[in-house]
Amino acid sequence: MVQGVFYRDTCRRIAWQEGVAGWVRNRSDGTVEAVFEGHQDAVDRMVAWARRGPPHAAVDRIETLTEEPEGLSDFSIR
Repeated sequence: MVQGVFYRDTCRRIAWQEGVAGWVRNRSDGTVEAVFEGHQDAVDRMVAWARRGPPHAAVDRIETLTEEPEGLSDFSIR
């Protein structure tokens, strides 16, 4: 469950702290989709954060894909 626990807002804040660009959004099926771009170690920390989320979140699983960077320069909630 990621509704009502500030998952997207916390993700944006952590990404800013890590210097990671990208975006995060809720999907119509209730899942969350995110794109992280930056130094590999910072992206790895974001993926690790996504596995647990903010306090009170219940993350069952995540799927990761490696893609070509979009060239993003900031992090947004879509």
